Amino acid sequence: MTRDMTKGSPTRLLLIFLLPLLIGNIFQQFYSLVDSAIVGRYVGSGALAAVGASGPVNFLFFSFCGGLSNGGGIVVSQYFGAKNDRSVKFAISNSAYLVLATACLMGLIGFLTSRSILGLLRTPDDIMENAVIYMRVCCLGVPAVGIYNYISSMLRALGDSRTPLLFLIGASALNIVLDLIFIRSFSMGVYGAALATVISQALSGILCILYAYITNPYFRLKAEDLKPHPPTMLNILRLGSTLAFQYSLIAISTMALQSVVNSFGSVVVAAFTITSRIEQIVHQPFSSLGTAMSTYSGQNFGAGNKDRIYLGCRKGMLIMAVYSFSLIPVMYLFGHFFSGIFTTDAEVLHYAGSALRLTSLFYPFLGVIYVTRGVLNGIGDAMFAFINGIVEVIGRISIPQFVTAIPPVGAWGIWISAGLVWAVSAAACLMRYLGWRRKTEAAPQGEPCDQPL
Repeated sequence: MTRDMTKGSPTRLLLIFLLPLLIGNIFQQFYSLVDSAIVGRYVGSGALAAVGASGPVNFLFFSFCGGLSNGGGIVVSQYFGAKNDRSVKFAISNSAYLVLATACLMGLIGFLTSRSILGLLRTPDDIMENAVIYMRVCCLGVPAVGIYNYISSMLRALGDSRTPLLFLIGASALNIVLDLIFIRSFSMGVYGAALATVISQALSGILCILYAYITNPYFRLKAEDLKPHPPTMLNILRLGSTLAFQYSLIAISTMALQSVVNSFGSVVVAAFTITSRIEQIVHQPFSSLGTAMSTYSGQNFGAGNKDRIYLGCRKGMLIMAVYSFSLIPVMYLFGHFFSGIFTTDAEVLHYAGSALRLTSLFYPFLGVIYVTRGVLNGIGDAMFAFINGIVEVIGRISIPQFVTAIPPVGAWGIWISAGLVWAVSAAACLMRYLGWRRKTEAAPQGEPCDQPL
């Protein structure tokens, strides 16, 4: 149930690791897409807009758990690459303590502040109540999301991208069934949609932990492995807190963008929700390869294989170039068709279909972001996460305000500014990676990471 990525063909290793991860991510986004489609079809475009309006706020509270989970995963992958089994077990147990405590705290804060935050984001009055309901249920489910993110990060750090996939497929099927029961049969509206997602995530995470305990020896922790270990916690916090800070800054900037979107009314909010849901599917190969690059780079960094990291980055860039450029004609041909899955409202379809064509032109920048970000996260570049978060938050707050204020552009500036932010972030990520490479090329080969317990 583990995979050593310090030996063998980088391309083969990345693809073997990537494919289960990609399938899992697509399934995860598929049930998010189905969730939105069921809400839009059976409850209405206003409810769909409410779900979309609360999405960036929910991501803010999820981001802290995701950052700590990924930070713990990086530490595990580095210890695993360095063949330090005792440290791997300490990292697994101590990551659990940090993630669970953070998840409970973030869920409580989000539940108590939901209406105030949505009000600050200028959420339209006609969708406010549904947005508050959806956000509160999701915030109560933050611990469930934290559990799944934690176990997935631990398993992927050990090279196992298959096990999370198996349970995610089950969660996807359960989410769809519960959506239909809660929304269509019981008429529970957005409350039912949020509840279905929380239940499916919780069940998937718990079952995945039990399965990992049975099949993977690293999860059969003894009493001495379960003790809080300050050096390990500090190492996880060093990486996890900066990643959490990066994700939270991105979430805050996304909330700022949502505020701009809300100012154009519920039609534009609904169209933006549709394009966001579709692009979540589009982003999955980017995200999956970024995770694969992080695990690959972390293990090879722990083993001191710097040249393999350089080679893996080149291979990742090639894969992303092929994928991102192929998406442009797809969106031009089928953008309106994809949007029609969610709604029959002609005005909403006009915005959503045309916006997908527009943003597809910027997809190649996403390839650069995910590959270089994956490498830098894998080598434990904590400062990069801070820098990247600052770049994104400045871009997402300033660029939309400027572009949408141009009279001929108006609401279309929402999607144009998203592409411009990707371009700026890609440049920052690439510069950081090239700077790290120049510093390390002259260093001796074969020096493992110096993180002993």
